[in-house]
Amino acid sequence: MTSAGRVIVVAVALSLAQWVQPLYAGEAIRVGVMDQQLVMERTKAGKLALEEVKGYSMTRQKIIHADEQELKDLDQSLQDPNAKLTDQARQEKEEQLRSKMEAYQRRLQEFNREVQQKQREMVAEYARKIAAAAQAVAQKDGYTAIFDKGNEALIRIVLYHQPGLDVTESVIREFDRQNP
Repeated sequence: MTSAGRVIVVAVALSLAQWVQPLYAGEAIRVGVMDQQLVMERTKAGKLALEEVKGYSMTRQKIIHADEQELKDLDQSLQDPNAKLTDQARQEKEEQLRSKMEAYQRRLQEFNREVQQKQREMVAEYARKIAAAAQAVAQKDGYTAIFDKGNEALIRIVLYHQPGLDVTESVIREFDRQNP
Protein backbone atom coordinates (compact mmCIF):
# COMPACT_ATOMS: atom_id res chain seq x y z
CA MET A 1 0.00 0.00 0.00
CA THR A 2 1.36 3.42 -0.86
CA SER A 3 2.01 5.98 1.81
CA ALA A 4 -0.86 8.10 0.49
CA GLY A 5 -3.12 5.05 0.67
CA ARG A 6 -2.09 4.39 4.23
CA VAL A 7 -2.76 8.00 5.21
CA ILE A 8 -6.23 7.73 3.69
CA VAL A 9 -6.87 4.46 5.56
CA VAL A 10 -5.80 6.04 8.84
CA ALA A 11 -7.95 9.13 8.20
CA VAL A 12 -10.97 6.97 7.39
CA ALA A 13 -10.37 4.81 10.47
CA LEU A 14 -10.11 7.86 12.71
CA SER A 15 -13.27 9.31 11.18
CA LEU A 16 -15.10 6.05 11.75
CA ALA A 17 -13.84 5.91 15.31
CA GLN A 18 -15.59 9.22 16.00
CA TRP A 19 -18.89 7.71 14.86
CA VAL A 20 -18.36 4.37 16.56
CA GLN A 21 -17.87 5.80 20.04
CA PRO A 22 -21.42 7.14 20.45
CA LEU A 23 -22.82 3.85 19.18
CA TYR A 24 -20.95 1.89 21.82
CA ALA A 25 -21.24 4.37 24.68
CA GLY A 26 -20.20 2.56 27.80
CA GLU A 27 -18.47 -0.26 25.89
CA ALA A 28 -14.72 -0.35 25.59
CA ILE A 29 -13.29 -0.14 22.11
CA ARG A 30 -10.63 -2.79 21.60
CA VAL A 31 -7.86 -1.92 19.18
CA GLY A 32 -4.96 -4.05 18.00
CA VAL A 33 -1.88 -3.41 15.92
CA MET A 34 0.05 -5.66 13.57
CA ASP A 35 3.11 -5.59 11.37
CA GLN A 36 2.01 -6.47 7.81
CA GLN A 37 5.60 -6.85 6.63
CA LEU A 38 6.30 -9.35 9.40
CA VAL A 39 3.15 -11.29 8.50
CA MET A 40 4.38 -11.46 4.91
CA GLU A 41 7.87 -12.59 5.94
CA ARG A 42 6.83 -15.19 8.52
CA THR A 43 3.86 -16.95 6.91
CA LYS A 44 4.39 -20.03 4.78
CA ALA A 45 2.66 -18.61 1.70
CA GLY A 46 4.32 -15.22 2.20
CA LYS A 47 7.78 -16.77 2.34
CA LEU A 48 7.06 -18.71 -0.86
CA ALA A 49 5.81 -15.58 -2.63
CA LEU A 50 8.87 -13.58 -1.55
CA GLU A 51 11.16 -16.39 -2.76
CA GLU A 52 9.28 -16.54 -6.07
CA VAL A 53 9.74 -12.81 -6.67
CA LYS A 54 13.38 -13.07 -5.60
CA GLY A 55 13.94 -15.98 -8.04
CA TYR A 56 12.21 -14.07 -10.81
CA SER A 57 14.45 -11.09 -10.14
CA MET A 58 17.61 -13.23 -9.94
CA THR A 59 16.86 -14.83 -13.32
CA ARG A 60 16.57 -11.38 -14.88
CA GLN A 61 19.74 -10.26 -13.09
CA LYS A 62 21.73 -13.17 -14.56
CA ILE A 63 20.66 -12.14 -18.06
CA ILE A 64 21.66 -8.54 -17.34
CA HIS A 65 25.06 -9.65 -16.02
CA ALA A 66 25.64 -11.71 -19.18
CA ASP A 67 24.76 -8.68 -21.30
CA GLU A 68 27.12 -6.50 -19.23
CA GLN A 69 29.94 -8.98 -19.72
CA GLU A 70 29.34 -9.10 -23.46
CA LEU A 71 29.46 -5.28 -23.59
CA LYS A 72 32.68 -5.24 -21.55
CA ASP A 73 34.31 -7.81 -23.80
CA LEU A 74 33.31 -5.92 -26.92
CA ASP A 75 34.57 -2.64 -25.45
CA GLN A 76 37.87 -4.25 -24.43
CA SER A 77 38.35 -5.64 -27.93
CA LEU A 78 37.98 -2.09 -29.23
CA GLN A 79 40.42 -0.71 -26.64
CA ASP A 80 43.02 -3.46 -27.16
CA PRO A 81 46.17 -1.83 -28.56
CA ASN A 82 47.29 -5.19 -30.02
CA ALA A 83 44.15 -5.52 -32.12
CA LYS A 84 44.94 -4.63 -35.69
CA LEU A 85 41.54 -3.50 -36.91
CA THR A 86 40.93 -1.76 -40.19
CA ASP A 87 39.00 1.48 -39.98
CA GLN A 88 35.93 -0.25 -41.39
CA ALA A 89 36.21 -3.17 -38.92
CA ARG A 90 36.65 -0.72 -36.03
CA GLN A 91 33.66 1.30 -37.20
CA GLU A 92 31.54 -1.89 -37.45
CA LYS A 93 32.56 -2.95 -33.93
CA GLU A 94 31.78 0.51 -32.55
CA GLU A 95 28.36 0.41 -34.21
CA GLN A 96 27.82 -3.09 -32.83
CA LEU A 97 28.76 -1.83 -29.34
CA ARG A 98 26.35 1.13 -29.64
CA SER A 99 23.58 -1.15 -30.83
CA LYS A 100 24.18 -3.68 -28.06
CA MET A 101 24.33 -0.89 -25.46
CA GLU A 102 20.94 0.43 -26.60
CA ALA A 103 19.47 -3.08 -26.49
CA TYR A 104 20.98 -3.60 -23.04
CA GLN A 105 19.44 -0.39 -21.72
CA ARG A 106 16.01 -1.28 -23.16
CA ARG A 107 16.21 -4.77 -21.66
CA LEU A 108 17.28 -3.37 -18.29
CA GLN A 109 14.32 -0.98 -18.24
CA GLU A 110 11.95 -3.73 -19.34
CA PHE A 111 13.22 -6.14 -16.67
CA ASN A 112 12.96 -3.46 -13.99
CA ARG A 113 9.35 -2.77 -15.02
CA GLU A 114 8.55 -6.51 -15.00
CA VAL A 115 10.07 -7.05 -11.54
CA GLN A 116 8.32 -3.99 -10.12
CA GLN A 117 5.00 -5.13 -11.62
CA LYS A 118 5.45 -8.60 -10.16
CA GLN A 119 6.23 -7.08 -6.75
CA ARG A 120 3.17 -4.78 -6.91
CA GLU A 121 0.91 -7.70 -7.86
CA MET A 122 2.29 -9.84 -5.03
CA VAL A 123 1.93 -7.03 -2.49
CA ALA A 124 -1.65 -6.33 -3.57
CA GLU A 125 -2.61 -10.01 -3.42
CA TYR A 126 -1.06 -10.53 -0.01
CA ALA A 127 -2.43 -7.27 1.39
CA ARG A 128 -5.92 -8.64 0.66
CA LYS A 129 -5.08 -11.97 2.27
CA ILE A 130 -3.53 -10.30 5.31
CA ALA A 131 -6.58 -8.04 5.66
CA ALA A 132 -8.85 -11.11 5.60
CA ALA A 133 -6.75 -12.80 8.30
CA ALA A 134 -6.75 -9.61 10.40
CA GLN A 135 -10.52 -9.32 10.03
CA ALA A 136 -10.97 -12.92 11.18
CA VAL A 137 -8.74 -12.28 14.23
CA ALA A 138 -10.64 -9.06 14.99
CA GLN A 139 -14.01 -10.77 14.82
CA LYS A 140 -12.89 -13.80 16.81
CA ASP A 141 -11.13 -11.82 19.53
CA GLY A 142 -13.50 -8.83 19.69
CA TYR A 143 -11.33 -6.08 18.22
CA THR A 144 -13.04 -2.99 16.86
CA ALA A 145 -10.03 -2.19 14.68
CA ILE A 146 -6.59 -3.56 13.85
CA PHE A 147 -4.07 -1.06 12.52
CA ASP A 148 -0.89 -1.76 10.59
CA LYS A 149 2.10 -0.40 12.51
CA GLY A 150 3.84 0.52 9.26
CA ASN A 151 7.60 0.67 9.10
CA GLU A 152 10.46 3.12 8.98
CA ALA A 153 11.00 2.68 5.22
CA LEU A 154 7.55 3.94 4.23
CA ILE A 155 5.48 5.61 6.88
CA ARG A 156 4.99 4.74 10.49
CA ILE A 157 1.25 4.71 11.07
CA VAL A 158 1.23 3.78 14.74
CA LEU A 159 3.74 5.87 16.62
CA TYR A 160 3.27 4.12 19.94
CA HIS A 161 1.39 1.11 21.23
CA GLN A 162 1.52 -1.07 24.27
CA PRO A 163 3.09 -4.43 23.43
CA GLY A 164 -0.07 -6.21 24.55
CA LEU A 165 -1.97 -4.66 21.63
CA ASP A 166 0.20 -6.38 19.04
CA VAL A 167 -1.78 -9.13 17.31
CA THR A 168 0.81 -9.91 14.62
CA GLU A 169 1.35 -13.49 15.82
CA SER A 170 -2.41 -14.16 15.83
CA VAL A 171 -2.69 -12.76 12.29
CA ILE A 172 0.23 -14.95 11.17
CA ARG A 173 -1.47 -18.07 12.56
CA GLU A 174 -4.80 -17.12 10.99
CA PHE A 175 -3.14 -16.29 7.66
CA ASP A 176 -1.44 -19.71 7.61
CA ARG A 177 -4.75 -21.35 8.50
CA GLN A 178 -6.57 -19.52 5.66
CA ASN A 179 -3.74 -19.98 3.12
CA PRO A 180 -2.29 -23.46 3.54
